[in-house]
Amino acid sequence: NIEEKIDRMSLFLREHQGMKLNLDNEFRRYFDLVIYHEGQDDEKFMYGRERYQVINEEIALCGYFVIITSEKMDAADALDLYKSRDASEKLFREDKTFLGNRTMRCQSNEALHAKIFIEFVALIIRNRIHFLLKEQMLKTHQKENYMTVPAAIRELEKIEIVRQTDGKYYRDYAVTATQKSILKAFGLSEINVGKQAVDINEDLRTCNAKEA
Repeated sequence: NIEEKIDRMSLFLREHQGMKLNLDNEFRRYFDLVIYHEGQDDEKFMYGRERYQVINEEIALCGYFVIITSEKMDAADALDLYKSRDASEKLFREDKTFLGNRTMRCQSNEALHAKIFIEFVALIIRNRIHFLLKEQMLKTHQKENYMTVPAAIRELEKIEIVRQTDGKYYRDYAVTATQKSILKAFGLSEINVGKQAVDINEDLRTCNAKEA
């Protein structure tokens, strides 16, 4: 609610009159700030006047909208789902940035349709990863640099298995604390990684046996 937001900001300003404050552009958007000796060592915030025209213009844009879902969920989940869909659509329009699709390079309509379909599925997966990472940050109340989609993928790509002298494949390194934090967002743990490594090793052993 914009009015409650302005009230909270106004209360904050009143409580910090006569102090040196580093106020962001959000305050300057809604208030004319009067600052004593701004930019000097003895700078002090004096008071702020509400910018009524700006505030009234934003209030005029406020309203209600209804989201109807086919599944039972609370309002917060429905809004998150709606926003994630909107994010997917925006990503699809900008897929040349995220998926390197600057040119189609397709020789037929069938190939073009297949490529667009794969890109759309990839964007849905990417958005799901983004949502889970964001949810994990909210749970831990921490905003880590590695909890973005590109950074998380780069970090998880470091988990590798290599062939040892006995012909079997083992993990090259133990799972790091950072990787554990990322995996936790997907409901996974180091145990899942170990099991996956064992399964891959078994599959590779079977394939090598067939070739021999």
